[in-house]
Amino acid sequence: MAEPILVVDDVQVEFKTRAGVARVLDGVSFSIEKGRTLGIVGESGCGKSMTALSIMGLIPSPPGQVVGGSIRLNGENLFEAKERRMREIRGNEISMIFQEPLTSLNPVFSCGEQIAETIRLHEGLSRKDANDKAVEMIRSVGIPNPRRRAKEYPHQMSGGMRQRLMIAMALACSPSVLIADEPTTALDVTVQAQIFDLLRELQDSFNTAIIMITHDMGAIADMADRVMVMYAGRVIEEGTVDAILDAPLHPYTQGLIDCVPHLEAETPAERPPLMEIPGVVPPLTALGKGCAFAPRCAHVHARCRGEKPRSVEYAGDHRASCFKLEAEEAAV
Repeated sequence: MAEPILVVDDVQVEFKTRAGVARVLDGVSFSIEKGRTLGIVGESGCGKSMTALSIMGLIPSPPGQVVGGSIRLNGENLFEAKERRMREIRGNEISMIFQEPLTSLNPVFSCGEQIAETIRLHEGLSRKDANDKAVEMIRSVGIPNPRRRAKEYPHQMSGGMRQRLMIAMALACSPSVLIADEPTTALDVTVQAQIFDLLRELQDSFNTAIIMITHDMGAIADMADRVMVMYAGRVIEEGTVDAILDAPLHPYTQGLIDCVPHLEAETPAERPPLMEIPGVVPPLTALGKGCAFAPRCAHVHARCRGEKPRSVEYAGDHRASCFKLEAEEAAV
């Protein structure tokens, strides 16, 4: 197996709130190699975007604070890097496609200017050369009339075009790692498919490692090589995309997959009922010592409420954190 380009090890992040200290990331660990795609899934508030912000060094402080762990890019610990070094890394070695392109793009600068600024900052090109490269990047993401579009402003673009511009900006300096935070939010399914095709083409061209953050299991099936399932700031299951989707181990992962509509049946009457996970995610200030999913789990017992399950490898490279699984394994 290739050497990982990014290694996240036991990252812990806390936020101070009026209700107390919230552990928004609790021992998050994973790695990713060049040319591979890792999907991170879970409900809103599970820690997906906070994981991305930790990698980018954008945790708002205060009230947020990294209290443990490390993030290494090509062996360099980003938690020990000075802010000047992080500015060199952001947009150059690691780039991020943010969730809302309209609010992420500056409304008072043209689209081409915003891409060219990134290029000038990291590659030191002249204004003319940076503008020419910005036009080429706009062309590379499939936007027609790129020279004219480079002179236009974000509000003049459709949602799909704005998302393509965000991708062009993120890839302008050929980063080693690309973080895509809900890259197809609010886009229709046709545009979603085009965005996924574009990301695959660009990944093939630049051998970029992609971290895909989403709650859409269909997007995970389409894009990811590996999947990491998060809940209440913790990683509760990780494995290949086939293992996670075809044979989920954790009750929460099983619930996420059961929530996906099944459209294979010829008639609505033949389709299984749409399931839901009962309850809500507990406040991060009141998780306690046990399994965070215990209040919503149908298989909960006393041990789950008083002890945090550890991550255990079960089948090949398939890991999960659940006492029910440990008991079943011991009984075999």
